[in-house]
Formats: sequence, C-alpha cells, structure tokens
Amino acid sequence: MSWLVGSVFGPAGSGIRGEEGEAMDVLIGTALPIVLGSVILVVFAASVGWLKELFGPQPVRGRGWMWVAVGVVLAINVSAFLSIDYADAGAGLVAAWLFTGLFVGFAEEVLTRGFVVNLMRKAGHGEIAVGLTSAGIFAALHLGNLFTSDQGLATTLQQVVYTFFFGLCMYLALRVTGNLIWPILLHATTDPTLFLHGGHPVTNVFGLLPAFSTYLIVLTGIVLLIVFLVSERRRAKRDGLVEATVPA
Repeated sequence: MSWLVGSVFGPAGSGIRGEEGEAMDVLIGTALPIVLGSVILVVFAASVGWLKELFGPQPVRGRGWMWVAVGVVLAINVSAFLSIDYADAGAGLVAAWLFTGLFVGFAEEVLTRGFVVNLMRKAGHGEIAVGLTSAGIFAALHLGNLFTSDQGLATTLQQVVYTFFFGLCMYLALRVTGNLIWPILLHATTDPTLFLHGGHPVTNVFGLLPAFSTYLIVLTGIVLLIVFLVSERRRAKRDGLVEATVPA
C-alpha cells in the first residue's frame, strides 16, 4: 500500500504531501496506506462472515490481574498526551496523528488480535499459544522497518522486543475487556501520543513515563507473561479435571 501511495503522490517533499513530517505528509504517507489496508481487512472479514465474531463479545474472558496491562499502557499514553508542546506541533499535525493513530490501532488490532486470535481459537489452540502467537506476529510485522526506514538493526530488534510485549498487553486487554474495540482504542492512543511527544516534548513530570515507555512495557510484559503462563496452565488443568469428572 505504501508503494502504491508513493507511486501516486510521490515522495515526501513533493506535490501536495508537503515537507516530511508535516500534517499532509502524515495523512498521505502514513495514514492513507493504513486506511486502505483497513478497508481490505473489513471487506475480507465481511466476505467470510467474521464481522460479528471479531467485534462481538469475546468467548474467552480474562481475570482481574489483566487490567494491569490496560493500566500501564493507558498511564503512558495519558502522560505522553500531557507532555506535548501543542503550540509547537500545531493543530494540523496533532489532528493528522490522531486520525492516523485511529487507523493504526484498528488495522493492527483487527489483524493480530482479531484474525489471528479467531483463527487459532477455531483451530482448537489453547490461550497460551493464542496469546504468544498474536504477540509474535505483531512483533514480526515490525521487522519490515529494517528495510523501509533508515533505522539500524539494533533499533529494529529493540522495537521488535517492545512490540512483542506491547502485543501481549493488547491481547490481555482483549481478554479482560471482552471486546476487540477496547484494544483498538487503547492502541490508537499509543502511536500518536508517543510520536507527538517524541517530536514536540514539554519538559514536565508527565514526560517521565513516555520517556521510559519502552522499558516500562517490556518490564511489565515480562511480569505479566509469567503470570499469564502460570494462570493459564492452572486454568487448563482445572478445566481438564472438571471435564474428567463429567460422566460419559
């Protein structure tokens, strides 16, 4: 999609896109390919009759400790929102990133917490495999940044680790909220606030959380992964014992 958009509108700095990083460049170069991808995902989901399954109540619900994932991500995003220099960024750029973030959250969550989770559950996989595969595919998608940006291998690998644990947090958000719309919205507030904070920061106490967001997500993700593995194994064992006591 990015190649198609680039072929039509040209690179940043040309035509109506304006300079790289400006509002119109964000809308055309970043948002438009994701919007087109989102349309394809919705059309495909509708064609196979999955829209109700994807956006309806989840068949597997979560536990109270999973709210930690929601709380940590939300705290980082709110802190980033409160530590942006909006005057420096400008209303146009802020609006462009908020619009872009909505579709980033939609496309990536529908694909990895929607399609992947639904497919694996239909195939009979347990929730450990579902959660780890969903997070793993989400992380693997970001390996492409090594070839589509000028960031090096070390930065890309750090991003992959971060996105794996962020993906795990989104899976836990899906479980505990019971509906795909909530991880979509949580994810949708992540990219724009962190990008805007990174480019137009205000020095205040709220800037501490987004400044260390990568480490916070990884650390939180490691702890929650351990709890998740123990909890799901206990649940599987308990359900297995219950099933075993039911007369044939």
